[in-house]
Amino acid sequence: MALIQIVGFALVVTGLVLVVRENHASIAFLMTLFAGVVLLLFAVDPIVRVLAMVESLAKKSEVNLVYFQTIVKMIGIAYVAEFGAQIIRDAQLDALASKVELIGKLLLMVLALPIFQAIIETVMQVLPL
Repeated sequence: MALIQIVGFALVVTGLVLVVRENHASIAFLMTLFAGVVLLLFAVDPIVRVLAMVESLAKKSEVNLVYFQTIVKMIGIAYVAEFGAQIIRDAQLDALASKVELIGKLLLMVLALPIFQAIIETVMQVLPL
């Protein structure tokens, strides 16, 4: 049922933006931005539930929670960078959107380094040198 509300809201905003955009592009952009934030708020509860379930599984499997937290941060960065880039593209600033995506990817690489280090250390312990 929630999906129908979300899609309905998005369709109504889309119609309004298409009507308003011709005469008031800045208002249309603000409407798009507002709609994006509202849609993100719809996603908060399901995201929290998924994270709680994954964290529970990580605890049961005795996985180091530092790795879990790092992966969750990486997923968050990916989604925020993508969402931001899409909003910026809606404002027809493609070059700026590309920069946001690039910075998001760089941040992902920085967060991934400790995981890569742990994998390499584990492999070095297993393999005889």
